[in-house]
Amino acid sequence: MIKQNKPLEEIYDLMAIRIIIENNDTNECYYVLGIINQLFIPIPDRFKDFISIPKKNGYQSIHNTVNGPDGRRVEIQIRTRKMHEIAEKGVAAHWKYKEDVVKTDQDLDEWVQWIRDIFENASRDEASKEILASFKLNLYQDEIYIFTPKGDLKRLPINSTPVDFAFDIHSRVGYHCIGAKVNGKIVPLSTRLHSGDKVEIITSKNQHPNKSWLQFVRTHKAKSNIRKYINREEEKVVEAGHQIWDKKIKKLKLTFTPDDVQKLCRKLKFENVSAFYSTIAQDKLNLDEILNPIEEKETADSHELQFDNFVEIARKESGEVLVDGEHKGIEYHYAKCCSPIPGDPVVGYITIGEGIKIHRKNCKNLISMSKNNENRLIPVAWPKTEGASFVAGITVRGEDKPGILNDISNSITSYRNTNIKSVNINTNDSLFVGQVTVYVENLEHLNRLLERLRKNKGIFSAERFESDSKKSISNLG
Repeated sequence: MIKQNKPLEEIYDLMAIRIIIENNDTNECYYVLGIINQLFIPIPDRFKDFISIPKKNGYQSIHNTVNGPDGRRVEIQIRTRKMHEIAEKGVAAHWKYKEDVVKTDQDLDEWVQWIRDIFENASRDEASKEILASFKLNLYQDEIYIFTPKGDLKRLPINSTPVDFAFDIHSRVGYHCIGAKVNGKIVPLSTRLHSGDKVEIITSKNQHPNKSWLQFVRTHKAKSNIRKYINREEEKVVEAGHQIWDKKIKKLKLTFTPDDVQKLCRKLKFENVSAFYSTIAQDKLNLDEILNPIEEKETADSHELQFDNFVEIARKESGEVLVDGEHKGIEYHYAKCCSPIPGDPVVGYITIGEGIKIHRKNCKNLISMSKNNENRLIPVAWPKTEGASFVAGITVRGEDKPGILNDISNSITSYRNTNIKSVNINTNDSLFVGQVTVYVENLEHLNRLLERLRKNKGIFSAERFESDSKKSISNLG
């Protein structure tokens, strides 16, 4: 009415009237509605109150239809100035009021009007081309607006990269992002994007997030997804290393409690156990060197010599075996394949030209040879004397700490007054390996000693001293 300088009486022939309340008082909208309903007869089924119940897009207004002069129907819209600007300019105006911007943002208003003009006065294709050619969005100083190949708009923080854009589309796109085209040109994934850029993401099923991406991505969504993937992969590596470690110590018949592993990690300068297992999985750690603390490692020959010396002493202390109940006059030799020592269940095997060979009863070679030659087996036994004992060897490995030798001695001597013949301990890098010879009455006696030693805190393993033919030097330490 003001723009056209006409009184109310002269506009009753219009099909619609919009009343805008300048002071933004919602109550006045209903006050005006009451006046209109007093002047004209309202049509009930045409009334809509979008102020009390706004549309999903935020639109607010009262729509009322009345029978005007001469029975002509007139639609009347009643809204505040704020509601009107939001209806006309959408989210841009909504943001302005939400942020309590008192003065009109001239740039914002010009931008909204520019967009309206483009879509009202050009075809869809022409509008898209013009926007892509010159669109510079500056609604927020810390945000940029990027176009997808289909023309969809994405809002990202300033300095975002193609990786941020990829994760904003979908996490799967981000995970398999291998490259990007910005405005038709292939660019590095670390390229900084600018408002108006058209970005196309190139993906590959073989591509996965890289830890280096965290150095340049900007969005929380990208960072969170990259970290989740990296953490999952690291967990897999740690678990693989843990399995390798478990198999190794099981093969060596070692026992490590979680506390033992923690101590070992500290000694090896690892930040935590996970880092230790991860290094194992990546084959960056020689477990044989770690689990063998002897600086000057024994060769197989020197170990065999040491074992042979031990066996000679053990057999001498025990006395000669009884072959078929006889002590003398029968030639026999001890089999090298199983190296029986006093206390082992043994049996003789009659060879051609080498006399009788004494084997352990569970010797694999003996079992194989005697399948078709049982008549060559002959009973043998160690001398049985009341209170007799034989020498047994024990290899002990563990953490070199104060009092460990005393713990070993007490574990042995406190059981049935067992006597120790000799102790030899070697240490390196806070770990030790020791060989102890003891007097035992039988294998059960020896096995009980081994069990007692293994229960000591800081002892990783306690095993019977074996020949290399039975057990490798790496297993013994």
